Amino acid sequence: MTQRHDDKHQSRQKPQILTADIVAQSRLFKIEQLELQFSNGEQRTYERMRGSGRGAVMIIACPDADNFYLIREYCAGTHDYQLGFPKGLIDPGEDIITAANRELKEEIGFGAGRFVQLKSLALAPGYFNATMHIVLAFDLYAESLEGDEPEPLELVPWSRHNSDALLQQADFTEARSVAALLLAQQYLEANPDVFKQTA
Repeated sequence: MTQRHDDKHQSRQKPQILTADIVAQSRLFKIEQLELQFSNGEQRTYERMRGSGRGAVMIIACPDADNFYLIREYCAGTHDYQLGFPKGLIDPGEDIITAANRELKEEIGFGAGRFVQLKSLALAPGYFNATMHIVLAFDLYAESLEGDEPEPLELVPWSRHNSDALLQQADFTEARSVAALLLAQQYLEANPDVFKQTA
């Protein structure tokens, strides 16, 4: 039975976690098994991938009012090269903006003087508790840091006025980058004066 969409979600009582155990682990991933009891007394077993809790950042870097930067890099999950926005994990001790600036320097060789946080996205909330923070970056300046990529990333400038063509690109398929593109376009169209501002 479903609830009406206009019911306030704040009134929903989250299930109680009775137990939480790591049932599988690799160098990068931890699988956690949860024993849950819902407010109606029903009990269920769920499994989820447990993240670091720090989250990650994805950055739409704008060198000017008409363009943004993409990168093309190898993706092991699909075993191919994908076009997308620079991204990476937030390191211990970093906030979102510090992490975004570091990732830009590592991946595209630019820092930024000004950032706008657009939205925090849940990647797959049914089984993964990680968060991706989408950030716009302006006032770029050349500065590089050494990253952990096994090979140089391909820097791909793209006109933001040609977003429809980007959405048709065969190698632009990652949902996070698609969401970031749409969020960025929405913000930039609603705030055309953002490029006239300075840090």
